[in-house]
Amino acid sequence: MDERTPVLIGAGQFTYRGDPAASPSPTTLLKIAAERAAADAGIGAEGLAAIDTLAVVGFTIDAPGSKRGMIPHSTNPPALLSSMIGASPRWSVYSEMGGNTPQYLINMLAERVAKGEAELALTVGCEFLGSAMKRAGKGLSFDDWKAVEDETLELPKRVGDPRPGNTAYEARHGLNRPINIYPLFENALRARDKRSLADHQKQMGRLFSSFSKVAAQNPEYAWFPTERTPEELVEVSDKNRMIGYPYPKLLNAIMEVDQSAAVFVCSVRKARELGVPESKWLYLHGCADAADLWHPLDRQNFHSSPAMRLTGKRAFEMAGIGLDKVDFIDLYSCFPVAVEVGAEELGLSLDDPRGLTITGGLPYMGGPGNNYVMHSVAAMHRKLTENPGKYGLITGNGWYLTKQSTGVYSTKAPDKPFEREDPAVLQREIDALPHPEITESPQGPATIETYTVVHKREGPFMAIVVGRDANGRRFAANTPDDPALLAGMETSEQVGRTGTVVQKGDLNIFTPD
Repeated sequence: MDERTPVLIGAGQFTYRGDPAASPSPTTLLKIAAERAAADAGIGAEGLAAIDTLAVVGFTIDAPGSKRGMIPHSTNPPALLSSMIGASPRWSVYSEMGGNTPQYLINMLAERVAKGEAELALTVGCEFLGSAMKRAGKGLSFDDWKAVEDETLELPKRVGDPRPGNTAYEARHGLNRPINIYPLFENALRARDKRSLADHQKQMGRLFSSFSKVAAQNPEYAWFPTERTPEELVEVSDKNRMIGYPYPKLLNAIMEVDQSAAVFVCSVRKARELGVPESKWLYLHGCADAADLWHPLDRQNFHSSPAMRLTGKRAFEMAGIGLDKVDFIDLYSCFPVAVEVGAEELGLSLDDPRGLTITGGLPYMGGPGNNYVMHSVAAMHRKLTENPGKYGLITGNGWYLTKQSTGVYSTKAPDKPFEREDPAVLQREIDALPHPEITESPQGPATIETYTVVHKREGPFMAIVVGRDANGRRFAANTPDDPALLAGMETSEQVGRTGTVVQKGDLNIFTPD
């Protein structure tokens, strides 16, 4: 075997459930996960300090337009973490936003190792909104965080795609938050399949009930380790209010958690030098990265993901196996439609006996911002090292079914050198796909292509419509502020409903017939 073959040698996770007033600071969370990964690999503090490469997953509060700047955190998490663990990496980066990021970083680090650009790399991330928002909401002090977090450091080098996930036009109409956009995909998928509203709610409940069961079996790390029935997940109540139709709260990813995870990637030569036993080695057999047409309104439709399909296909081609050889699966699961579309694009059934998660998924394991997939990889490392020779599949999804990263893993040694395909190859294929013409100023007769009704605690307050005008051009719109109309949009199928669209100021308003 080529001594530069990349291998994962250890992984660590941490979930904090204690008093918010005593919660670890952001980079302390990173440090805890890194130390646990070093302990898992058996390299200890000395090995941790010896890293030559460090990649930190971007914090959610560093997303463009974030209003959470009152929460103290380092201006350069890689630099601060390096000083905390006594490391001097020659290459360190901080990522842009996206739930695909951990798998993307592992793919990148594996490539750097294979090219001889790195020998011992650490990738780590965390989320701390659980305690941070409680501290802020209760007026608790952040002085202990400020004593740790160095906010005077120079800005770090960034990796990943920095583009915002939506246009200003989309944002004006509410297409600027996951809880508003994923329901558009869900309703479009249901309409395509000609499933009734009630039957589709039951399908979502069954799907995510199986995820909650896995979370209940993961009490050490899962944020909500409680098995829930399908009915509990979809029935609207005071404790399970509607967020964006058709998703009650319990079907939404939960970002307000305190969780961290880390993974070591190194060369075979370095693993041997460090004395890491081969029983801890996990190989990345296949990987791929690509993005769908970037903005939601540009998509071919709202019930598919060419990027999911093609990154899966390429990762399996690289690994030299098919889906039938995979034993463990973790599909990105921020909302039911992410799983439904991902499964369809990969050729999986929603009731596949292998299961579609090994952690419990983002609504139940926890959705730590951009770092959930690091927990998937950490869990997969354990699964596969305990089941030598078996294969595992992990998918990561960023923005709005936009950025996709895929990994195929096994303890089985690869029979060929690691060679990651340039993501630009797949990207050119996806970017060339045809898609509808967009209009920002539709006028006249129109038809709903997909929709959602967005709720506050008090009830529904806005409907978002993606429609087509008489010329087939796609547009975004809202509806009149009519409580009866909003309520009715949740009791009968709206996809295909006709109406009239007009402009009022900088908004488009669609009034159904």
